[in-house]
Amino acid sequence: MFDPTVYYYVAGGMIFLAVIVFIALHRITAPYGMAFSAGWGPSLPNRPAWVLMESPVVVAMLLLWLLSPRRGEPTLIVMTSLFLLHYFQRSFIFPLLIKGKSRMPLAIVLMGVTFNLINAYLIGGWFFYVAPAGSYPVSWLSSPLFILGTVIFFVGMWINLRSDYIIRHLRKPGDTRHYIPKGGMFRYVTSANYLGELTEWLGFAILSWSLGGLVFFIWTFANLAPRSRSLHQRYLSEFGDEYARLNRRFIIPFIY
Repeated sequence: MFDPTVYYYVAGGMIFLAVIVFIALHRITAPYGMAFSAGWGPSLPNRPAWVLMESPVVVAMLLLWLLSPRRGEPTLIVMTSLFLLHYFQRSFIFPLLIKGKSRMPLAIVLMGVTFNLINAYLIGGWFFYVAPAGSYPVSWLSSPLFILGTVIFFVGMWINLRSDYIIRHLRKPGDTRHYIPKGGMFRYVTSANYLGELTEWLGFAILSWSLGGLVFFIWTFANLAPRSRSLHQRYLSEFGDEYARLNRRFIIPFIY
């Protein structure tokens, strides 16, 4: 299962698919959140949908960790804990905070589960089975790459949590209208929550300096960048000049 040759083929295949997904999502808008469409078949309420989509990666990573002979290595414990911190919040805290009665297509949930499990394979597989023995000594925790990456990771998490808070408080109970998010990194981009998540996984790729981390970052960009562009166009069509005057980029301040 964790033969290095197979692992590298999977990683290479995921990079290739990320390019395809990036192109496809410029033509197809993923139907969840503000862009929900009933045309994608059966759907679930947002809360259980998010739990079902995100929680399998927590279980998969824990199994990869606990079944590995490397499970007691301090550096791997720290890096894996950062990964699980993000997904615990997305799996069990974020869904509880969701307001409204939005739904998510079951097809999107299943695609999300598959994507998350493959990422657990790539990151957990690298940490605990494929990386050469001794790749992450305790001294790695004081290395410039780990320190820089960890700072970026937590900055991204803060941006993500702050942006989610702003979005949740746009409406009063019972209100179904759309509003323009303001404050935080929404001053610069349409999808500040996606900017936060992208920043997190850039930080994780740096702090782990791993192929799995790099692939995860590439996939995050391939998935979220086109969606942020679609949301930008949606805001422009709904709010017109009021939104255009804000001069926001899609997901990366001043760039894209």
